[in-house]
Amino acid sequence: MSIAERLRKEGEARGRSSTLLRQLKRRFRELPKGIVQRVQAAKVAELELWTDRVRDSPTLDGVFAAG
Repeated sequence: MSIAERLRKEGEARGRSSTLLRQLKRRFRELPKGIVQRVQAAKVAELELWTDRVRDSPTLDGVFAAG
């Protein structure tokens, strides 16, 4: 992977994590520090999955549930 590709992926992940955190805060209010750190460290595929779950999950734990 070239440096440019790596930087693009890191930028994409940062943007997605920022969006997800904003959605989570609007839906569930205050977020535990561990959740914020988990989102910020996540890969794009995880961020996509969690972002899809924000709308339908009744709980914050449900967004991050396995499966």
